[in-house]
Parts: sequence; C-alpha cells; structure tokens
Amino acid sequence: MWSVGKINIDKAVLLAPMEDVTDISFRLVCRELGADVVYTEFVNSEGLIRSNEKTHKKLRIVEEERPVGIQIYGGNVKSMIGAAKIAEAENPDLIDINAGCWIKGVVACGAGAGLLKDPAYMAELVKGVVDNVSIPVTVKTRLGMDGSNINVLDVVRRLEDAGAKALTIHCRTQAQGHSGIADWSWIPKIKEVVSIPVALNGSIFTAEDVKKAFEETNADAIMIARGAIGNPWIFKETKEILTKGIVETQIDEELRIKTTLRHLKLAVEVKGERRAVLEHRKFYTGYLKGLHNASRVRKELMSVCDYQGVEDLLLNYYQELLNYQYTV
Repeated sequence: MWSVGKINIDKAVLLAPMEDVTDISFRLVCRELGADVVYTEFVNSEGLIRSNEKTHKKLRIVEEERPVGIQIYGGNVKSMIGAAKIAEAENPDLIDINAGCWIKGVVACGAGAGLLKDPAYMAELVKGVVDNVSIPVTVKTRLGMDGSNINVLDVVRRLEDAGAKALTIHCRTQAQGHSGIADWSWIPKIKEVVSIPVALNGSIFTAEDVKKAFEETNADAIMIARGAIGNPWIFKETKEILTKGIVETQIDEELRIKTTLRHLKLAVEVKGERRAVLEHRKFYTGYLKGLHNASRVRKELMSVCDYQGVEDLLLNYYQELLNYQYTV
C-alpha cells in the first residue's frame, strides 16, 4: 500500500519526475489515463532560494492533477530547507527529495546520487527538510554509486530514521545511469529493513513489466519514467492488466493522434501557443511511432508554429491513414 499522508493507494502506479518532460500538461494527460500520483520536473534548490523565475515556474501545480508531488534537489542542507519551504507554499501533496540523479554535473555538486557517497549527510539533509515542513517528505534514490559500493540497505534505514515517509528505489547504481537491466531483487531486501512504503523504479516499459514487478518484488508502488514518454497510455494499460489480467486498450491511429492533440492543447493553456508548439515537437516520435509515413509527418510538424496548423496537419494525416488502410 502506497500510504503517504492522505494518499492511500494499493498497487499505486506513479509518474516519475523527469526534466523537460513532466510539466503540467504531461502530468494531466497521465493522470487522465490512470497515473495514481504524478511528480513535477526536479527543481533546483539553489535556483529556488535565489528566486530564479524559470526555476520557480516548475513548482506550479493545478488541482486537477492531484495527488502531486514536487521534487527538489541539491547538496546543501540550508538550501534544501529553504527550497522545501518555498515548495510547500505551492501546496503539493508531498515533497520528494532527489537523491538519485546520475548526471555527473549534479553528482559533482554533492546532489542527486552524489548524496550516496555520504549516507550520514544524506540523512541529515532529509531530516532538515522533514523538520521544517508540515507535509510528507519522500526520497528517491539508487542502489549505490557503483557495483562495488551498493549501500542502499544502510541508506534506507537512515532515511526512515530521518523521517522520510516513503522511498522510491531506482534499481541501478549511479555509474549505470540508464544502462543495463535494473536489479529488482533489491526491493524485497529493502522492504525487510524498513517499514515505510517502497516504490520500484527502473526497466519498466510496458504494463506487463509493471505486473511482473509487483508479483516478483511485492513493491508498494511502481514508478514509470522513460516508459511513459510518448506512451502515456501505459498507465491505462497497467490499470487494465492489474484489474482484469489483460490489456484491452488498442493503441490505434485515432488514439495516438487524439492524445497528442489533447496534450498539446493543455500545453498551450499553460505555456502559451508558440512555446507549447515548439516544445511539443519532442513528443511526436513516441506518439506517432509505427504509423505509416510517420517520419514524413514528423518532418512537416517541425515547421509548424501554431496549434491550428498542428491540428490540421494531424487530422489530415489521420484521414490519410484511414485511406491507406482501405487500400492495403
């Protein structure tokens, strides 16, 4: 059971925080399709306490996406406490601390997975945040810095003692980044040494992966990251396989085009038309994957800068796809 504050969900399926991906529009799409809890992009604590406008915009949440967590990262206790207070003022359902980002620049600053180098300091940082906010604090981390330094069992004990209300474990080391297969076998071991909820993250790309992960590890939740980019239907499929044992949803041409337009429309409402249309280009590869002549259409979309132009192009493309089906 994923029990964090007022959130109590059996076999919860979570949308991971992802830079330049999990903005409000994408979070809303994933919630509409079945994600139980969604998270903001990870937010730099130093940017927040220095009142950086671009950084602060990442904190914005809306009621329709709840339950929602704000994830913050940094390596300085005072900065993280200050950032957590700023994040709390936005009234999220929880604050998550990023102790798992593997990017070298982040790690070199002692943030993200860099905190794994000093578990005692990581616990001090988490306790500092916990003691200075009134909402639940959770932590997302990794197994260790590398295969020779897997210290996750020590780390999770310390995090629970520091007051963390739940943990998400990316079942790879910092050195692995996104490479290799995530080692889910650590989740049962972690659950033996802590009493708070534990979510599994890593190597989750299909609804079948989610089902398998729950069955093999008894995790309290599964967090989906890259598996949701361009494929938010994974949440709908997951709910189907967990409740009915099979995936019923057919990801056909109509659903792909309707979803990308829905996503873009939400983005326009949040960001403004031009910015939303330009930033949406990174999603077309996933949304149009496998469709006839998709590469040509993606290329055409790269020159469109307004919503109506995108809608017209995609609806015409849909008609083209229908005609193609009738002729093959």
